[in-house]
Amino acid sequence: MDTVLIIGYIAGALTTISFIPQVVKAWKMKETRDLSLAMLVLFAIGVLLWTLYGIWAGSLPVIAANVITFVLILVLLFLKLQYK
Repeated sequence: MDTVLIIGYIAGALTTISFIPQVVKAWKMKETRDLSLAMLVLFAIGVLLWTLYGIWAGSLPVIAANVITFVLILVLLFLKLQYK
């Protein structure tokens, strides 16, 4: 595996993992008041577009990181709407 691919996987893992504490906190506290609905929706759209870009570019690190991030954002969106 080449260095560029390794860096891509590490970057994707770190940016994806960064959402886990927010998901856990929102889930445990049943509180999402501090999360902007507009930001979550726009970020979800951006991540979906990055996933499409990754597919078209054939970049597995981009695809993997953004698919997982998209799922985490969907969880946050669900919690945001549930705990209104």
